[in-house]
Amino acid sequence: MRTYNWAILGLGNIAHKFAESLALVPQARLHAVASRSLSKAQGFAGRHGAAHAVGSYEELLKVPGIDVVYIATPHSEHHAHSLLCLRAGLPVLCEKAFAVNAQQAAEMITVAQEQQVFLMEAFWTRFFPAVTKAVELVQAGVIGEVKHLVADFGFAAPYEPQGRLFNPTLAGGSLLDIGVYPLFISKLFLGEPQTVRAVATLAPTGVDVNCALVLAYASGATASLFSTLAAPTDNQCILYGTKGQLQLLGRFHAPDGVRLQLTGQPQAQEIPCEKQGLGYHYEAAHVQQCLAQGLLESPLLPLSFSLELMQLLDTVRAQIGLRYPGEG
Repeated sequence: MRTYNWAILGLGNIAHKFAESLALVPQARLHAVASRSLSKAQGFAGRHGAAHAVGSYEELLKVPGIDVVYIATPHSEHHAHSLLCLRAGLPVLCEKAFAVNAQQAAEMITVAQEQQVFLMEAFWTRFFPAVTKAVELVQAGVIGEVKHLVADFGFAAPYEPQGRLFNPTLAGGSLLDIGVYPLFISKLFLGEPQTVRAVATLAPTGVDVNCALVLAYASGATASLFSTLAAPTDNQCILYGTKGQLQLLGRFHAPDGVRLQLTGQPQAQEIPCEKQGLGYHYEAAHVQQCLAQGLLESPLLPLSFSLELMQLLDTVRAQIGLRYPGEG
């Protein structure tokens, strides 16, 4: 089996986590890293064993032997950096949120299809064994028809107006940073909602600190979703069905098992699932499987899913009055 040479574009905190996780992927090698600072790139490369370090994103395109690029820059840059790599013929795994808005996401998808190059959103949650197990159980009807889903994600972040989380220029706010997780999990289990209602509390910079959503579906199901940068929350996801309930164990975006409480059964059943390391290696291994098969998108996380998710984010932002610079 061949070895896949990975490159990382953008070297913030999540890039370090991804680089550590690559060590758990068979036939994966961190080959090149790119930052706007050469010294930062060289330090990162030394720490994680990358053969090449460059001090601009454009220089990355000149590094020979790259098989796939992981894009880990702020949300505001995902569109430009994905297009940079895709137009150079390099497969892309792009961090979520996929882009700032659906228009950008659609262009990324169009260019990938025109260039015949692989593109996938780096929604690592989709590839955890516990999520795979939960999807199997729900699709098999183990908890009956799902009638309601609740999911939350929150932590307390210091208010730094120029920081990534609160700066509108960097597409900050709880929704695109962590609210996308509850929205993702609701879409994974319940599909496209018919009705979306959103309210939010905005920071002085204009981005959302709290964002609460209620969704309704053609199936008759509903969902309650919440994200916040102002307080730690349980980070839980529970599905309520006609025959019982299912909970993703641990923090739901990186779960390590499934808990089933079926109606009429006195005790809940806990199903532990593998969770190695931080868990980013699951999505990386999936990308390599797709590339080995010559696929241009993931069958588990197709580009249509990511585009629809961005459209939902646009809908929510329109309701809470959050526009980013340059959106008009």
